[in-house]
Amino acid sequence: MNEKIYKTMSSTGACSLAVGIIVLTTGIVTGILMIVNGARLLKKKSEILI
Repeated sequence: MNEKIYKTMSSTGACSLAVGIIVLTTGIVTGILMIVNGARLLKKKSEILI
């Protein structure tokens, strides 16, 4: 019984770690893209407004 619990905890922990890394990476990439796009918009603001 203890071995079954250990295997379940091990696989659940590994899955949670993988999902956490994916979410962290996605969040960082999305944040960088938003900052870059915002900077571009501010830079081109004078060209957009007439």
